[in-house]
Amino acid sequence: MEIIKELVPSKEPTSTALGYFDGIHRGHQAVIKEAVEYAHCHGLVPAVFTLLQSPRTVLLGEEPRGIITMDEKLSLLESLNVERVYLIDFTTIRTVTAERFVEDILVGCFNAKHTGCGFNYHFGNGAKGNGDMLSLLAARFGITETTQPQLCYDGRPISSTRIRKCISEGDIPSTNAMLGRKYGFCLPVIHGRQLGRTLGFPTINQQMPQGLVKPLFGVYASTVDVDGTLFRGVTNIGIKPTVGSSDVTIETWMPEYNGGELYGRKLDLRLERFIRPERKFSGLEELRRAVLADAEKVSGG
Repeated sequence: MEIIKELVPSKEPTSTALGYFDGIHRGHQAVIKEAVEYAHCHGLVPAVFTLLQSPRTVLLGEEPRGIITMDEKLSLLESLNVERVYLIDFTTIRTVTAERFVEDILVGCFNAKHTGCGFNYHFGNGAKGNGDMLSLLAARFGITETTQPQLCYDGRPISSTRIRKCISEGDIPSTNAMLGRKYGFCLPVIHGRQLGRTLGFPTINQQMPQGLVKPLFGVYASTVDVDGTLFRGVTNIGIKPTVGSSDVTIETWMPEYNGGELYGRKLDLRLERFIRPERKFSGLEELRRAVLADAEKVSGG
């Protein structure tokens, strides 16, 4: 998959999906899949136009609260058969009008013959452009356009805002249902205090990435992919109040894993459900008993 970080003209005609695509949830996937399918049917390059940072972070100064890392975002786009990603710094286009966006960028840079977006997509200076305007402006240049309707889960619209709320409340089943896959992290294993090893349950430690929404602190049932084999896990996300930690850490015990050291390895951790809130125990023995009880809940015992 080709990643382009500058607005340079494309020699090849494209079918380009437009959106920030924070999370690549089911609604985003519908937009991207339609653009890819159109490209394959019409001999075009399947492409995505997205941004390095959220417009709300730039325009409103909001703290970033992403759902996935940029690495995972790009990996997911590639898995959806996107062949080209325009990954553009929002500050370089924030003053471009909706009309100039279509003429100079969609036509002049992407060489788009087809484009698609979600029902709530906005573009151009002041976010004045929407799906209807995009369709009208694109038609002037012979570009077809598809606006995907809103998708719902459990009777309510799927949105990145709703997914972030579910993550922060520990509602992992709803998060997974709206994402269309299991929520989690693909991160390197770092050195911890090796306290779990002394208590009889060696753990892997991963650092919570900056700029992501933080899950509800506590213990989760999880799975970890180690060389293609899935191991069930007991994952604690938080600041480990019993022993103290200044950073948000992700610590997982895999009761059935008996392999070698995993330090430095990038492992894919996926959450399944929330078990209990993080709490401070009276000592290490009470902590040990709690972790063993958590493991029983994870295994269904």
